[in-house]
Amino acid sequence: MAETLTYYRFPAEHWIRIRTNNPLERIIREIRRRTRVVGAFPDGNSALMLCAARLRHIAGS
Repeated sequence: MAETLTYYRFPAEHWIRIRTNNPLERIIREIRRRTRVVGAFPDGNSALMLCAARLRHIAGS
C-alpha cells in the first residue's frame, strides 16, 4: 500500500509526467490515444465500440 502512495510525495505539477506499470493505466492511455486519433465520434455507441474492440484485442493476446 505504501508504494502506491509514493506518487503523492511528488509535487502535483509532476504527477502528469510520472509513469507507472499499472496495466489498467496503460489500457486507459491506449484507449485515450486511439480516441484522439479519431477526433469526434458520431455517437456514444461508436466510442464504446472502439473501446470494446481494444479490450477484446488485449484479452485475446
